[in-house]
Amino acid sequence: MQKSDKTVEFSNGTPIVVFEQLCKSYQLGTVELQVLRDIDLTIKDGEYVAIMGPSGSGKSTMLNLLGCLDRPTSGLYSLAGQDISALDDDQLSLIRGARIGFIFQSYNLIQQLNVIENIEVPMYYQGFSEDASAKRARELATLVGLGDRLTHRPTELSGGQQQRVAIARSLANDPLIILADEPTGNLDSESGAEILNILVDLHKKGKTLIVVTHDENIAAHAERIIELFDGQIKRQ
Repeated sequence: MQKSDKTVEFSNGTPIVVFEQLCKSYQLGTVELQVLRDIDLTIKDGEYVAIMGPSGSGKSTMLNLLGCLDRPTSGLYSLAGQDISALDDDQLSLIRGARIGFIFQSYNLIQQLNVIENIEVPMYYQGFSEDASAKRARELATLVGLGDRLTHRPTELSGGQQQRVAIARSLANDPLIILADEPTGNLDSESGAEILNILVDLHKKGKTLIVVTHDENIAAHAERIIELFDGQIKRQ
Protein backbone atom coordinates (compact mmCIF):
# COMPACT_ATOMS: atom_id res chain seq x y z
CA MET A 1 0.00 0.00 0.00
CA GLN A 2 1.30 3.44 -0.89
CA LYS A 3 1.18 6.40 1.41
CA SER A 4 -2.05 8.34 1.10
CA ASP A 5 -2.01 11.89 -0.19
CA LYS A 6 -1.92 14.71 2.33
CA THR A 7 -5.27 16.37 2.80
CA VAL A 8 -3.90 19.67 4.10
CA GLU A 9 -1.45 21.95 2.36
CA PHE A 10 -0.01 25.17 3.74
CA SER A 11 1.64 28.20 2.27
CA ASN A 12 4.41 29.89 4.17
CA GLY A 13 3.03 32.11 6.91
CA THR A 14 -0.11 30.09 7.70
CA PRO A 15 -0.56 29.44 11.45
CA ILE A 16 0.25 25.78 11.97
CA VAL A 17 0.57 25.59 15.78
CA VAL A 18 -1.81 27.56 18.00
CA PHE A 19 -1.97 27.52 21.80
CA GLU A 20 -4.80 29.47 23.43
CA GLN A 21 -4.80 29.86 27.21
CA LEU A 22 -3.08 26.49 27.42
CA CYS A 23 -2.32 25.13 30.89
CA LYS A 24 -0.70 21.93 32.09
CA SER A 25 -0.62 20.71 35.65
CA TYR A 26 0.19 17.43 37.42
CA GLN A 27 -1.32 16.03 40.59
CA LEU A 28 1.36 15.04 43.10
CA GLY A 29 -0.53 13.49 45.95
CA THR A 30 -2.68 16.26 47.36
CA VAL A 31 -0.67 18.98 45.63
CA GLU A 32 -1.36 20.27 42.12
CA LEU A 33 1.83 21.30 40.33
CA GLN A 34 1.14 23.82 37.59
CA VAL A 35 3.87 23.57 34.96
CA LEU A 36 2.47 25.74 32.16
CA ARG A 37 0.09 28.64 32.72
CA ASP A 38 -2.08 30.51 30.23
CA ILE A 39 0.15 30.00 27.21
CA ASP A 40 -0.85 31.91 24.07
CA LEU A 41 1.38 31.03 21.14
CA THR A 42 1.23 30.90 17.35
CA ILE A 43 3.90 29.29 15.17
CA LYS A 44 3.56 29.73 11.43
CA ASP A 45 4.33 27.31 8.63
CA GLY A 46 8.02 27.49 7.70
CA GLU A 47 9.20 29.14 10.92
CA TYR A 48 12.37 28.15 12.77
CA VAL A 49 11.62 28.65 16.46
CA ALA A 50 13.85 28.04 19.48
CA ILE A 51 12.32 27.36 22.90
CA MET A 52 14.64 28.36 25.73
CA GLY A 53 14.50 28.81 29.47
CA PRO A 54 16.10 27.61 32.71
CA SER A 55 15.55 24.14 34.13
CA GLY A 56 12.03 23.82 35.47
CA SER A 57 10.65 26.53 33.22
CA GLY A 58 8.33 24.14 31.35
CA LYS A 59 10.31 23.51 28.14
CA SER A 60 10.04 19.72 28.21
CA THR A 61 6.35 19.88 29.06
CA MET A 62 5.72 22.24 26.15
CA LEU A 63 7.65 19.91 23.84
CA ASN A 64 5.56 16.95 24.99
CA LEU A 65 2.36 18.86 24.30
CA LEU A 66 3.58 20.03 20.89
CA GLY A 67 4.52 16.45 20.02
CA CYS A 68 1.15 15.02 21.10
CA LEU A 69 2.89 12.99 23.79
CA ASP A 70 0.66 14.56 26.43
CA ARG A 71 -2.56 16.56 26.66
CA PRO A 72 -3.13 20.01 28.13
CA THR A 73 -5.09 20.27 31.37
CA SER A 74 -7.06 23.13 29.88
CA GLY A 75 -6.95 25.46 26.91
CA LEU A 76 -6.65 24.83 23.18
CA TYR A 77 -3.94 23.21 21.09
CA SER A 78 -4.65 23.43 17.38
CA LEU A 79 -2.29 21.70 14.92
CA ALA A 80 -2.86 22.47 11.25
CA GLY A 81 -6.35 23.69 12.07
CA GLN A 82 -7.32 20.57 14.03
CA ASP A 83 -8.17 20.84 17.73
CA ILE A 84 -6.22 18.00 19.30
CA SER A 85 -6.60 19.08 22.93
CA ALA A 86 -8.98 16.28 23.87
CA LEU A 87 -7.98 13.47 21.50
CA ASP A 88 -7.53 10.01 22.96
CA ASP A 89 -4.24 8.08 22.94
CA ASP A 90 -4.91 6.28 19.65
CA GLN A 91 -5.82 9.51 17.90
CA LEU A 92 -2.73 11.26 19.27
CA SER A 93 -0.59 8.37 18.05
CA LEU A 94 -1.98 8.77 14.53
CA ILE A 95 -1.20 12.51 14.60
CA ARG A 96 2.36 11.86 15.81
CA GLY A 97 3.04 9.32 13.11
CA ALA A 98 1.67 11.30 10.20
CA ARG A 99 2.33 14.94 11.05
CA ILE A 100 5.25 15.25 13.49
CA GLY A 101 8.94 14.44 13.13
CA PHE A 102 11.09 14.01 16.25
CA ILE A 103 14.82 14.53 16.78
CA PHE A 104 16.09 13.52 20.23
CA GLN A 105 19.28 14.38 22.09
CA SER A 106 20.06 10.67 22.52
CA TYR A 107 19.14 9.82 18.88
CA ASN A 108 16.74 6.98 19.89
CA LEU A 109 17.86 4.70 17.07
CA ILE A 110 17.11 0.97 17.07
CA GLN A 111 20.48 -0.70 17.59
CA GLN A 112 19.63 -3.87 15.66
CA LEU A 113 18.68 -1.94 12.51
CA ASN A 114 20.98 -0.33 9.97
CA VAL A 115 20.75 3.22 8.64
CA ILE A 116 18.18 2.46 5.94
CA GLU A 117 16.03 0.38 8.28
CA ASN A 118 16.03 3.03 11.03
CA ILE A 119 14.89 5.68 8.57
CA GLU A 120 12.18 3.35 7.27
CA VAL A 121 10.54 2.76 10.67
CA PRO A 122 8.03 5.67 10.55
CA MET A 123 7.05 4.77 6.99
CA TYR A 124 6.20 1.22 8.02
CA TYR A 125 3.42 2.54 10.24
CA GLN A 126 2.10 4.82 7.47
CA GLY A 127 1.61 2.04 4.93
CA PHE A 128 4.50 2.64 2.55
CA SER A 129 5.34 -0.28 0.29
CA GLU A 130 8.75 -1.90 0.86
CA ASP A 131 10.11 -0.51 -2.39
CA ALA A 132 8.78 2.99 -1.73
CA SER A 133 10.11 3.13 1.83
CA ALA A 134 13.55 1.84 0.83
CA LYS A 135 13.77 4.35 -2.01
CA ARG A 136 12.79 7.28 0.21
CA ALA A 137 15.12 6.13 3.00
CA ARG A 138 18.06 6.07 0.58
CA GLU A 139 17.17 9.56 -0.63
CA LEU A 140 16.97 10.92 2.90
CA ALA A 141 20.21 9.22 3.96
CA THR A 142 21.92 10.87 1.01
CA LEU A 143 20.33 14.21 1.91
CA VAL A 144 22.01 14.14 5.34
CA GLY A 145 25.35 12.95 3.98
CA LEU A 146 25.11 9.23 4.80
CA GLY A 147 24.81 7.80 1.32
CA ASP A 148 27.92 5.69 1.96
CA ARG A 149 26.72 4.34 5.34
CA LEU A 150 23.42 2.75 4.39
CA THR A 151 24.10 -0.70 5.86
CA HIS A 152 25.90 0.47 9.01
CA ARG A 153 24.29 -0.03 12.40
CA PRO A 154 24.29 2.71 15.08
CA THR A 155 27.27 1.16 16.93
CA GLU A 156 29.30 1.63 13.74
CA LEU A 157 28.49 5.34 13.50
CA SER A 158 29.76 8.43 15.29
CA GLY A 159 27.40 10.52 17.40
CA GLY A 160 27.08 13.07 14.64
CA GLN A 161 26.27 10.37 12.09
CA GLN A 162 23.66 8.86 14.40
CA GLN A 163 22.00 12.25 14.73
CA ARG A 164 21.98 12.53 10.94
CA VAL A 165 20.08 9.25 10.82
CA ALA A 166 17.63 10.66 13.37
CA ILE A 167 17.13 13.77 11.24
CA ALA A 168 16.52 11.66 8.14
CA ARG A 169 14.04 9.53 10.10
CA SER A 170 12.20 12.67 11.26
CA LEU A 171 11.67 13.61 7.61
CA ALA A 172 10.42 10.20 6.51
CA ASN A 173 6.70 11.03 6.46
CA ASP A 174 7.15 14.64 5.28
CA PRO A 175 5.87 15.98 8.62
CA LEU A 176 4.14 19.31 9.15
CA ILE A 177 6.48 20.15 12.03
CA ILE A 178 9.84 18.86 13.22
CA LEU A 179 10.48 18.91 16.98
CA ALA A 180 14.10 18.75 18.13
CA ASP A 181 15.08 18.29 21.78
CA GLU A 182 18.66 19.49 22.39
CA PRO A 183 19.76 18.07 19.01
CA THR A 184 23.45 18.92 19.56
CA GLY A 185 23.52 18.17 23.30
CA ASN A 186 25.54 14.94 23.01
CA LEU A 187 27.87 16.10 20.26
CA ASP A 188 31.30 17.71 20.06
CA SER A 189 31.51 21.21 18.64
CA GLU A 190 32.39 20.10 15.10
CA SER A 191 29.59 17.53 14.87
CA GLY A 192 27.20 19.99 16.50
CA ALA A 193 28.01 22.59 13.86
CA GLU A 194 27.32 20.05 11.11
CA ILE A 195 23.92 19.21 12.61
CA LEU A 196 23.14 22.91 12.95
CA ASN A 197 23.92 23.41 9.25
CA ILE A 198 21.51 20.61 8.34
CA LEU A 199 18.75 22.21 10.43
CA VAL A 200 19.39 25.58 8.81
CA ASP A 201 19.20 23.97 5.35
CA LEU A 202 15.90 22.28 6.24
CA HIS A 203 14.51 25.63 7.33
CA LYS A 204 15.61 27.20 4.04
CA LYS A 205 13.68 24.45 2.26
CA GLY A 206 10.53 25.48 4.11
CA LYS A 207 10.39 23.04 7.02
CA THR A 208 8.79 24.18 10.27
CA LEU A 209 11.37 23.62 13.03
CA ILE A 210 10.73 23.89 16.76
CA VAL A 211 13.90 23.34 18.77
CA VAL A 212 14.25 23.10 22.54
CA THR A 213 17.82 24.08 23.34
CA HIS A 214 20.28 25.62 25.76
CA ASP A 215 22.65 26.20 22.84
CA GLU A 216 22.87 29.91 22.06
CA ASN A 217 24.34 29.07 18.66
CA ILE A 218 21.23 27.15 17.63
CA ALA A 219 18.98 29.85 19.02
CA ALA A 220 20.94 32.50 17.12
CA HIS A 221 19.94 30.86 13.83
CA ALA A 222 16.25 30.67 14.73
CA GLU A 223 13.86 33.29 13.43
CA ARG A 224 12.29 33.63 16.85
CA ILE A 225 13.10 32.70 20.44
CA ILE A 226 10.34 31.70 22.82
CA GLU A 227 11.65 32.15 26.34
CA LEU A 228 9.88 30.37 29.19
CA PHE A 229 10.14 31.24 32.84
CA ASP A 230 8.12 29.66 35.66
CA GLY A 231 5.67 28.10 33.22
CA GLN A 232 4.86 31.28 31.33
CA ILE A 233 6.16 32.88 28.15
CA LYS A 234 8.52 35.66 29.12
CA ARG A 235 9.44 36.61 25.56
CA GLN A 236 8.50 35.50 22.04
